[in-house]
Amino acid sequence: MKYLLEPATDLLADQICEIWEAGWHEAHAKIVPASLRALRNTKSFYQRALENVDGTRVAIGNRAVFGFCMVKEDELYQMFVSPASRGSGVARALIDDTERRILTNQHNTAWLACAVGNERAARFYEKSGWVNVGKKFVDLDTSTGKFPLEVWRFEKNLRLRNGS
Repeated sequence: MKYLLEPATDLLADQICEIWEAGWHEAHAKIVPASLRALRNTKSFYQRALENVDGTRVAIGNRAVFGFCMVKEDELYQMFVSPASRGSGVARALIDDTERRILTNQHNTAWLACAVGNERAARFYEKSGWVNVGKKFVDLDTSTGKFPLEVWRFEKNLRLRNGS
């Protein structure tokens, strides 16, 4: 699979939304409250894709998005890979790129929120050197306001990653 990592554009929002919505529901359907699932619809994913385009990088080849990763300051905010791209190295390339971007932004430690029970994602993060530092509550942005959700907080010391 040939791809490049590139900054996202508004023109890619539809593809980002499609990967994000399908992946989010696949990973979270059985582990988050039904009220949150109802708020995570196509419109919400598309709007959030547009709002976060500046912090998003995509793995893209032949005009098709294979996966994406969003960064907000020191946070790996979102990362999803299309089912067809899983196991291809896209996720590894995206997380490595994200860590470099966060470090370049002068943050020594990166963090992410992983829904409690999302075992597949947790295993990937741990294999990537991230440490589960425990459960925390985060306030998720939704169309109806903040939604508190208990998550696993993962962190990674990026200075150790790069030998600094």
